[in-house]
Amino acid sequence: MKFENGNKKPNKLIRFWKLLGPGLVTGASDDDPSGIATYSQAGAAYGLSTLWTSILAFPLMAAIQKMCARIGLVTSQGLTGTLKKHYPRPILYIMLLFSFPAIVMNIGADIAGMGAVGNLLFPSIDASFFSVFFTILLLGLIIYLPYRKIATVLKYLCIVMLVYFIVPFLCRQDFIDILKATFIPTITFDENFIAILVGILGTTISPYLFFWQASVEVEEMKNKKKHLVVNKKIISNMQQDVDFGMAFSGFVMYFIILTTGTVLFNGNIHQIDTVEQAAMALKPLAGNLAYLLFAIGVIGTGLIAIPVLSGSLSYIFTEAFGWEQGLDKKFHQAKGFYVIIAISLLLGLSLNYIGISPIKALIYTAILYGITAPVLIAIILHISNNKKIMGEYVNDRLTNILGFIALIIMSLAAGLLLYFQF
Repeated sequence: MKFENGNKKPNKLIRFWKLLGPGLVTGASDDDPSGIATYSQAGAAYGLSTLWTSILAFPLMAAIQKMCARIGLVTSQGLTGTLKKHYPRPILYIMLLFSFPAIVMNIGADIAGMGAVGNLLFPSIDASFFSVFFTILLLGLIIYLPYRKIATVLKYLCIVMLVYFIVPFLCRQDFIDILKATFIPTITFDENFIAILVGILGTTISPYLFFWQASVEVEEMKNKKKHLVVNKKIISNMQQDVDFGMAFSGFVMYFIILTTGTVLFNGNIHQIDTVEQAAMALKPLAGNLAYLLFAIGVIGTGLIAIPVLSGSLSYIFTEAFGWEQGLDKKFHQAKGFYVIIAISLLLGLSLNYIGISPIKALIYTAILYGITAPVLIAIILHISNNKKIMGEYVNDRLTNILGFIALIIMSLAAGLLLYFQF
């Protein structure tokens, strides 16, 4: 089909790809190297028993992220700005207090994971060199590239994650067992299994994604010069983007558990603490191609997740203190915004040199996320149902049901997490 000016109308696939943006990047960043370590351990320790969690997590993730995106679009502010305007300051400062160390430790764990996998691919080069290299590379790209180019780079990096859809089919699978594990929940009431379930929930429904989603939706609209005139078409496009992004995230999670739950579990490898251990363990059992694809996927996810982690932290602080912000701004226009990104990356890198292991960082991160997630979900639900803030774009019944289910599950997870730790 052609328009009058002779230009061909883009096909449906191209139009859909153009529609995708913040939701896809947010979903892909959710499967960061620390998340991959959690999913790998779940598969190695319990086989296919946790496959069903990806089915449970998807609607809950999508509901929360769509609420955050809608808050950003309707209020023209990130989540922090909305909190600052409509809620007591102590709530805001508590969020800052918990978010900063949690996100920095998450960044540190991801940088360490990328460095270790880089060393696996090129054994003659030390892992610490790769960690420094990736940190400098990411910092340079974030500061130098304008928002549109960063968004495009992150969007295309998501394609790298398709490697995880290939890996399970490089070895023999029992599809009947896979279908049963996917749709029939299995729960073992022992401390380790419950801890794995809590870890999966904590790494899929993470507070930093709430802040990022709201802020980057505002950034996206500003970049498109739509002046944030919200209408049902914009909301509908956002919902499709978020649904696809969360589904993509869920599929990656599903296939990582499937890979490690068949290859490693059946190979009697039941303890995986880091992503490089997962990659190494795959090599003799599933062959070099599975090992290489898994390792490349880890680096790709880190390149997506770390800008999201550092960016979300910077949005939190700059909105809280009223500083200039935005990935669309040059360094001299928003120095505080980029300085916070730089500090978070460098502090994350430094964790590798001051004796905090990536596994301890993940445990501390999970505790802090677990404590803050239920509080934030409750606030997001309150904002999303407040007509004074959201006008006609308040939650519908289904969104509220899913949101309250997420609140209950995350509250239980937080309680169990604290019980097991203390």
